[in-house]
Formats: sequence, C-alpha cells, structure tokens
Amino acid sequence: MSAAVASRPAAPNKLKGRLIIGACVVVVLAIMAWDTKVVEIGSEAALEGGFSADTYGGEHFPDIQASVEERAVEASELASAVLDDSTAAGQKYGIGEGFGPVVPVTFTGTFGEARSGIYPVTVDGVSDDITIRVQTGPAINGTDLRDATGEISFGEFTNQIEYQNAGASINDAMKQAVLADIDTANLSGKSVGVTGVFKLINPKNWLVTPVSLEVE
Repeated sequence: MSAAVASRPAAPNKLKGRLIIGACVVVVLAIMAWDTKVVEIGSEAALEGGFSADTYGGEHFPDIQASVEERAVEASELASAVLDDSTAAGQKYGIGEGFGPVVPVTFTGTFGEARSGIYPVTVDGVSDDITIRVQTGPAINGTDLRDATGEISFGEFTNQIEYQNAGASINDAMKQAVLADIDTANLSGKSVGVTGVFKLINPKNWLVTPVSLEVE
C-alpha cells in the first residue's frame, strides 16, 4: 500500500514570495508618501495654476487702482453730466452696459456721521440733489472694483462662485492697501480726498468704493 507524501519544499517558496510582495508594497507606499503634497481644501486650483482667492486681489488691485486714478472725473463735472443725462454720462465716463456702468470719480469733501462704515460726504460744486457716500469698511460690499476696468470677465473663471470670490478678493486687497493705516472709525468732520468708483444706477445716489483715500 502506498501512502501519499506531502511536498514540503513549496512552503519556503511561498513565504519568500510573500516577503517580496510585502517589500514591494512598502516601497510603493514610501514613494507615494515622498511625492504627496498636503494642501488645504479649496487650494487645489492654485497648485494647478488656477484661481486662488488668497492671491487674486493682491495681483490685480494695483492695475485697477492705476486705471481708476487715471480716468477719474472730478465730482463737480460728473454731477452736472449725470443730472443732465445719466445715460450719456455713463456711456462717456463709465465701464460696462449691464446693471449700471461703473464710473470713476475723484473729489475732496467733508465726511459726515458714519453708518455701518459708510460716510456721507459734502463736496463743493456738487448739487444738493446728489448724495455721495463712501464705504470704508470693515465690510466692503459690491463688485465695483472688479468691474471698474472692464478687463475682468466671467469667462476667465470656472463658475459664478469664483467670479464672486474674485470681487471679494479685490475688495480685501483694497482694504489692506488703502484703508489699513487709516482710522476709518473716526473720519466724521474731517476733510478727505477720495478717488474711487461707483455703479451708476441712481444718478442721485452714489456709493463710492475708494481706490485711494487721504485724510487732509
């Protein structure tokens, strides 16, 4: 009678194979860890050269500021043109044909009492029919700075959220560059020089976002 005898040599070979596979796995994991970057959620686009709200405003605000300062119209001249024909004034001085063109303006005036960081300002040569207000923060609202040059368009962005975030990023950059060193909570009664932009919707009510502000 013959008995079946189990073959023992295969066991060491299996063990050796498993050790080799395990070593390969360790090497692959090590390579992956070496080549992996830890990034914050929402910053993937920046790593790929795309939109980053953290840097966009700082990169674009200087050009916006220069453009507005170069094209800014004296408030007295602009007020007369707006009261005469706001549509023609918007076409002549402003940028954009959507929900009100964005118009650059410059003036020196006396600030009144602020409300939620927005100061009414009295400007010589401007009709009492027109109310001019300047927003100084802490919250800077609107996309007037983003739209001030006509060079930033929705088509540059992935979606509406990025487009809105671009405007907020530019507003933040303006706050840092223009308002950070000014005691904006205590400007009432002071003479202040302002250059900025506003959206010409109501010709008798201008809410100006500054690109420069000097307390005189």
